[in-house]
Amino acid sequence: MTGAYSNHITHICPQNEWQEALQKGYYSARSLQTEGFIHCSRPEQVIRTANRFYTSVSDLLLLWIDPKLVEPEILWEKADGELFPHIYGRLNLDAVVAVQQLRPDVDGIFHSL
Repeated sequence: MTGAYSNHITHICPQNEWQEALQKGYYSARSLQTEGFIHCSRPEQVIRTANRFYTSVSDLLLLWIDPKLVEPEILWEKADGELFPHIYGRLNLDAVVAVQQLRPDVDGIFHSL
């Protein structure tokens, strides 16, 4: 899936939070309230991010986001020596162009998308 969406950004999302977003009409991660933005990654950063924060969590989705369609501001900020996109506001659902299940392998580790 990465080839078709190589210019997109991604966000790892628990399935229940995505279902809530579909009901509300927008997506608002917990980090928006606690840190002021929604954490995102470039496609090539997803596996490292998933293994750092979500090892053995199996109810995850990967949101593929077209940054050109995102209504709030996106800032690229440094974390752990890399630049990551951060969305500073509620994510409008029409910017999410694909949703993919993200599950770890039997060892609890994410190896590929």
